[in-house]
Amino acid sequence: MVGGGENDDVLKVSPDACEAELMLEGQAEIWRHMFALADSMALKCAVGLRIADIIHSHARPITLSQIATSIDSPSPDIAYLARIMRFLVHAKIFTAAAPPGGGETLYGLTPASKWLLHEGELSLAPMILMESHPSLTAPWHCLAACVKEGGIAFEKAHGRKIWDFASENPEFNKIFNDAMACTAKISIKAVIAAYKDGFGGIGTLVDVGGGTGGAVAEVLKSYPHIKGVNFDLPHVVATAPAYNGVSHVGGDMFDSIPYADAIFMKRILHGWNDEDCIKILKNCRKALPEKTGKIIIVDVVIRLDDNDPFDKTRILFDLVMMAHATNGKERTEVEWKKLLEEGGFPRCRIIKIPALEMIIEAYPM
Repeated sequence: MVGGGENDDVLKVSPDACEAELMLEGQAEIWRHMFALADSMALKCAVGLRIADIIHSHARPITLSQIATSIDSPSPDIAYLARIMRFLVHAKIFTAAAPPGGGETLYGLTPASKWLLHEGELSLAPMILMESHPSLTAPWHCLAACVKEGGIAFEKAHGRKIWDFASENPEFNKIFNDAMACTAKISIKAVIAAYKDGFGGIGTLVDVGGGTGGAVAEVLKSYPHIKGVNFDLPHVVATAPAYNGVSHVGGDMFDSIPYADAIFMKRILHGWNDEDCIKILKNCRKALPEKTGKIIIVDVVIRLDDNDPFDKTRILFDLVMMAHATNGKERTEVEWKKLLEEGGFPRCRIIKIPALEMIIEAYPM
């Protein structure tokens, strides 16, 4: 309504109008969340069609027709492709611009779509294919059941733990290993850049849960004096390629861990509950020298007041752990310090790096 007197020219909004505006914004927010799945499915589509690779191969922005011609299909539907590209341009995954002299719209790469390149030095394409795989989307439907009944979402969806599922399904096992390898490569580059003096005095480094060995192999490129051991479940290391200076050892971290000067664990402990993590940490403690040993953990640390680009993703990853892991979770700095102390590592420091994860360096004394 409009007020009187000297403030007649000032429009005053009634409480009812404010409430209506807030409700409208709330409705829009719920619609966005409701269809958030479309974001990941559109990314999966782009990765599956290799759209970023097609544009990259031309070394310049190209038309929709040029993209369609390069898609591995005898008769791609350009109308469907146009709608997918419109969405991805709006999401700032690709660019779209009219050429100066007129003609068809030209589509180009952005810093985001460069992470979709299959042949890129650093790529998230394998991770997108894994997280959008039907076997990993199914457990998300079980979160409410977990709240009501307890239990593990992945087991409710598939009747077994993710590790057992992977060992029984070679196709999924490859998708999983490829995804872990690509994220390891991204993380380890940030670790090596930020942890400059951390690897210098290490003679033997065991990567616990190292997958196919890519992370420890990257460390050895910068520190060739280190003897690297990639330690993971037998069915995982069975598919691991040969790397200079790296030996692959199959085993179970809940039983024992190979002896080393230092132990490296990237995104392992977040997959387990506190009780299991303490068992793993105590086995790490047994495998390290009393006075000089250390454990180097690369994992998510939730800090709600950091205001960096990965804040929301770190909190989101806690839900990913609910959906995919065996009672896994992401932890705050306080939770990490308590866990490490109970596992035999009373002294630690947290090092921020340009990545989703942080370095947690911990000592037994």
